[in-house]
Amino acid sequence: MASTSRVVIIGAGIVGTNIADELVSRGWKDITVVEQGPLHMPGGSTSHAPGLVFQTNGSKTMSLFARYTVEKLLSLEKDGESCFNQVGGLEVATTPARLEEIKRKLGYAQSWGVDARLVDTSECRKLYPHLNTELVLGGLHIPTDGLALAARAVQLLIDRTKEAGVRYIENTAVTGIEKADGRVTGVVTPDNTIPADIVISCAGFWGVEIGKMIGLPVPLLPMAHQYVKTTAIPYTNGVTAPEQNGSADVADSPPHQPVKPNSAKLPILRYQDQDLYYREHGDQYGIGYYGHRPIPVDAALLGRTPQDVTEHSMPSRLEFTLDDFEPAWKLSQELLPVLKNTEIDDGFNGIFSFTPDGGPLVGQAPNLDGFYVAEAVWVTHSAGVARAVAELLTSGKSTVDLAECDISRFEQVQLSPEYVLETSSQNFVEIYDILHPLQPRDSPRNLRVSPFFMRQQQLGAFFLEGGAWERPYWFEENAKLLKDLPEEWQPVERDAWSNRYYSPIAAAEAWKTRTAVAMYDMTPLRRLEISGPGAVDLLQRLTTGNVSRKPGAVTYTLLLDGQGGVRSDITVARIEQDLFQVGVNGPVDTAYFTREARLQSKESPEKQARVRDITGSTCCIGLWGPLAPEVMKAVTTEDFSNKGLTYFRTKRATICGVPVTVMRLSYVGERGWEIYASAENGLRLWDALWKAGEPHGVIAGGRTAFNSLRLEKGFRSWGADMTTEHDPFESGLDFAVKLEKPDFVGKAALAGRSRDNASKKLRCLTVDDGKSVVLGKEPVFVSGRAEGYVTSAAFGYTVRKPVAYAYLPSTVNEGDAVEIEYFGKRIQATVTPEPLYDPSMSRLRG
Repeated sequence: MASTSRVVIIGAGIVGTNIADELVSRGWKDITVVEQGPLHMPGGSTSHAPGLVFQTNGSKTMSLFARYTVEKLLSLEKDGESCFNQVGGLEVATTPARLEEIKRKLGYAQSWGVDARLVDTSECRKLYPHLNTELVLGGLHIPTDGLALAARAVQLLIDRTKEAGVRYIENTAVTGIEKADGRVTGVVTPDNTIPADIVISCAGFWGVEIGKMIGLPVPLLPMAHQYVKTTAIPYTNGVTAPEQNGSADVADSPPHQPVKPNSAKLPILRYQDQDLYYREHGDQYGIGYYGHRPIPVDAALLGRTPQDVTEHSMPSRLEFTLDDFEPAWKLSQELLPVLKNTEIDDGFNGIFSFTPDGGPLVGQAPNLDGFYVAEAVWVTHSAGVARAVAELLTSGKSTVDLAECDISRFEQVQLSPEYVLETSSQNFVEIYDILHPLQPRDSPRNLRVSPFFMRQQQLGAFFLEGGAWERPYWFEENAKLLKDLPEEWQPVERDAWSNRYYSPIAAAEAWKTRTAVAMYDMTPLRRLEISGPGAVDLLQRLTTGNVSRKPGAVTYTLLLDGQGGVRSDITVARIEQDLFQVGVNGPVDTAYFTREARLQSKESPEKQARVRDITGSTCCIGLWGPLAPEVMKAVTTEDFSNKGLTYFRTKRATICGVPVTVMRLSYVGERGWEIYASAENGLRLWDALWKAGEPHGVIAGGRTAFNSLRLEKGFRSWGADMTTEHDPFESGLDFAVKLEKPDFVGKAALAGRSRDNASKKLRCLTVDDGKSVVLGKEPVFVSGRAEGYVTSAAFGYTVRKPVAYAYLPSTVNEGDAVEIEYFGKRIQATVTPEPLYDPSMSRLRG
């Protein structure tokens, strides 16, 4: 975008004002911020936010957002006082399970570069004298966490950006969005229409209503969250009253003098075993509680924001429901006995935004160019999200990968009000729960099932959910194979955590895939049909590979951003001259292709391209294994030998009367095909292949075995093994880049780059003891220093050892020793040449 673009930001909370500031700092001038409330206190979530900023998160993206928020607020100051009180953070464990969980969280901190350490009970007491240490087993201390003074920060940002020329319009509601020819053109208010080239909705929980103005479903649910302030803690001669917790008295408690509001001294405290957190407000305590029932709110019913918003009267502050808080009050007095001498002074139910997967909603609307959203963003991540949006507008790319936050990331079924209500409410309930990385939703389920679902159920499939699809991870029918499993294929015993959502049956499924034949359901992988006279031009321009070959060619290629980061890896099959089938990674890719096709068709009508999502109307079976050719011979007269269909080629055929499109691809490292059919023919296709495969010992394979097999072959998984934060040389995918091809997106950025000068590379690690399984995101240590983190991991059944991939400095070489930290313990591993299986490709190519 040009720096002369007219920008209108909707909402003057912590997100909107930060975006204005980030744009101003990059030289942008024409910026207007519209706020429906008064500027001194807009009345949204920012106005009542407790301000706790904790940087440790299972998501790298969210952690980096929080880190920048800390940096930004520390730098934002007036009269020598910043807008961030860096008191540190303390998460206490009161159960053995939580004690293990904070060890895992320490690993996240080390992976993402956050300073943190485990502390024992006595040190928890030193850090937080009010604690009843009889309850506490240990803690996680993050010294750089702290309290954001969000409302003060907003006022300073308003002052600073006003001086730079930003216009603020307060007490003005947005009543509509004007658009023309697929682009936003203005923001409508009761008084006038503000012309705009770019509109950014930072309306918080009102964002759903703004989205409706352009027909954009914003999957966000406003929820009430309880917060109270206690009366002042009693003092006697400046010393805290006795705490009566059996392990402390006045003598060993440091003096605690009354202090002015917002000058907290103690760390922010999180008691996640009981869904509670605490902070100081001078000599009062602030207590937040997530353990109450979900209380959803309809923002449309809140009415207009009044002009006389105060701390106690604002749209986002609802009436306190004492009954919901009573369990929290009792639990708080047990953890912090000093509270027994206080009462609840003030309480309210404050509105915050929740989403189906807990992440914010960021990026350009898929249905209207120039319209951006930055919604469901908490104070914790506010400045980080603001920087990302400013980077998108000014350079075309955020330095932090935004896939987890993209507004387009949800499937259509996940945008329904019913889905958003149920899943966002569930996220509220689970916000402090210990969740396994594979843990599925209990509900809603069975929203999307493949045509093979009935057969999979009959085979005893264990399903997990992803993208609202039911995906089999193993089949109980294959348990009978365990008795015949050779010694060299026997699975290792796992620890309790890695054993969750796992079955040793996966070993048998991997064995049969390598030695006989297996059928894998590949239906959930998203498929697009791209057609028209401009289809090849579109694909040539957006991808790194040469997709202009004759019909029948299949190309593995990449989508890059303008700076050379990997935004996706895809397969492009040229079915006909102007018809392509494209395998992509999800709705974000669909939105990207759709927008680019629309722009191309508009600019060059003779190069019109159409994009159609065909995933739901089709299905796919991966038929793989050394005996797969025998199965194919039994079901079709077509020639699928190496002469009839070579590796990375496709053709149409029939299998037992079912019209199919067959592609010679394999992501498990064995010879075979991806076989596509229309959904109504799917069950017939499955039954035909199954019957033909029975004499050859065919089995159904699940995703646990699939993940193990693909890692042994060194195949990357987008979103884990590579993102926009990695280029093709770092991720080992430069073979998919054809630099001799005419210009494509990202080509210029790759100039001068190579594997030789990459500062980091994705490396294959094997665990030395042959049995310690890790799951992903664990820190990797080189010479005692955390230098990277695990991107993907699995037990390699063929190679008989755990396998992990990690980005490490290029100075680390094959054969070098590294350590992976798993729940606080260091596991020895070795950097190993890849791929581990079939490096000559003889199995794949036949």
